[in-house]
Amino acid sequence: MSTVELNYERAGTAGTPVLLLGGSLGATAQMWAPQIRGLQNRLDLVAFEHRGHGQSPAPAGPYSVADLGRDVLALMDRLGLERASYCGLSIGGMVGLWLAANAPERIERLIAMCTSAYAPPASAWQERAAQVRAAGTPAVVAATVVQRWFTPAWAQQHPDVVAACQEMIAGTDVGAYAACAEAIGAFDLRDELPAITAPTLVISAAEDHTLPPAHQQQIAALIPGARLESIADAAHLANIQHPDVVNRLLAAHLGVSAGAAGATS
Repeated sequence: MSTVELNYERAGTAGTPVLLLGGSLGATAQMWAPQIRGLQNRLDLVAFEHRGHGQSPAPAGPYSVADLGRDVLALMDRLGLERASYCGLSIGGMVGLWLAANAPERIERLIAMCTSAYAPPASAWQERAAQVRAAGTPAVVAATVVQRWFTPAWAQQHPDVVAACQEMIAGTDVGAYAACAEAIGAFDLRDELPAITAPTLVISAAEDHTLPPAHQQQIAALIPGARLESIADAAHLANIQHPDVVNRLLAAHLGVSAGAAGATS
């Protein structure tokens, strides 16, 4: 499959380390607003949108995680980035693992957050894809955002954030969402993780019921020298629920000092 010209938002400071930000299934670049606010004085941030997400084109499926990874390599070529560091969450983290294993010369440092190298059963992802194709992306909004992306107490206290995330999912192209869900179901990179050479930080959220901590523990155990950090009282979108903690971890891994991280809006 040919690559897609991904939409992206770039913010930060020229001449500082470049960090690519790859988001969750159903999310746009807006999910990285807390990182952009907190780190833009220290990093050159490129938050991109997977095919069919946000303003990125949505070719017909099927997709694989490798297809999404090649989209990122094409984006790097467009931006003249020979090498960059990469931070991805959920499917975005799977893309980062694929890049570090299959294009090691392009990835400086890797952060894999709330993600997995293998997320069975495939049937669960196929069922979600079928549900979306039948009823549209709004059909999975409540189950995804309200029940999985944030802890219940935090979601209740931040209804504006929940509403914004629901909007992101509902606005995702139906075919692309379904094809990405199926790509997750087919993904298995466990055998390739030991070959990853990029210095790797793995971030786990203690209350993540989408991809529980055991998934990140496996990644950290298989990548040589990987470091695992766990965030308490956080669900799947830990970068939004605890931006200060995540920003400090990212800055330390990339060798820069963290600025103040604002709450998401």
